[in-house]
Parts: sequence; C-alpha cells; structure tokens
Amino acid sequence: MKRIEALRAITAQTAEVPVTATCAATSRELAAVADRDNHLYLLDAMGLTVSVGTGIALGIAGSGVSRSVVLDGDGSLLMNLGSAATAGYLAQPNLVIVLLDNGVYASTAGIATQAEKLDLGAIAESVGLGVLRANTIGELDAALRRTLTEPGPWFVHTRIEAGNEPGTPLLLIDPVVHADRFRRWLTGRIAA
Repeated sequence: MKRIEALRAITAQTAEVPVTATCAATSRELAAVADRDNHLYLLDAMGLTVSVGTGIALGIAGSGVSRSVVLDGDGSLLMNLGSAATAGYLAQPNLVIVLLDNGVYASTAGIATQAEKLDLGAIAESVGLGVLRANTIGELDAALRRTLTEPGPWFVHTRIEAGNEPGTPLLLIDPVVHADRFRRWLTGRIAA
C-alpha cells in the first residue's frame, strides 16, 4: 500500500482523537488527505513523534479523550528508538503508535534505513508494546478498529511502498499558529 492510502484509512477512523504526525512527507500527505484541527504536524522535529504522542497520552489520561494516535516513519523512529522503550515502560493504555515503514528515508532520495534489515515490530514488542502488523488496507483498518477500542499501548507496524505521492503541496503552515489550533482543539475536547 502507498503511504497516502494508509493515511486515508487512518483519517477515516481518527477524526475525534489527537493525531501527531512525523515531519516531511507524512505530514504533507496527511494535510493533503485531511487537514484537521486534531492533527499536530511535527515540522522539522524528526525523531520526536513518539515522545510527543506519549506526552499527549499522559496528558489526556482520564479526560474523556480516548486515544493519542502517533504516525511515525521508520527513519524517524530509528532516530530516537529510545522513545519506543519509554512508551513501553510508561505503558499508557491510550497510546496508539502507527509506524509507516517503507524501509527508506522518503524525503532524502530514498536512502535505505536500518529497517531494511531490522524488524521494528519485534523491537516494539520487546519493549512492552502490543504489536499488530498491517500489510494491506484491510489489515490496517482492522488494526485501527482494535487499537482505538482496546487498551494498549499499541504499535501498528504498517508496511508501505517507498515513494511519496506526486504533486503533494508543501506544508507551509506557521508552526505557532498550527500549535495553537491543535491546543485549542484538544483543550476544547478535554473541557467538554
């Protein structure tokens, strides 16, 4: 499956929960699919997606907001693999990490990542995350339904094709305005 197809499947089930997306192509394609107030695009913050999403999961625990969903790539996760260990250690039942694994750094000419040889799902399992695997849209849909309703923490290891969606516009959003938009959405949900 292509990344943009996976993102369409993810947005179909996550309109009511905070979604933290890794930088570059993932954020651009997510915004092209559905630019929503509940999306936090981590522009220029490679390697921090799981950390931010875990912090959000901790912050919303008991608030009525059911999940914190993280969209990370293999290159970004490998840049800060300790974030997965921390997520497993903290064991937030409301955390869902969706790893979009294409085995390459998609935004830098497709240079191979270590995921070419390493099983990031097995690594996630070794640090205490519940792992589901998705190689098709149907498997991803089923994994999302499960992880959005059953306690976690979850790690959905999703295999995608290498390459970016042609013609996807740059995401030229002011980070301060964007962060405020997300903050207002999230605090509105918590206060409700």
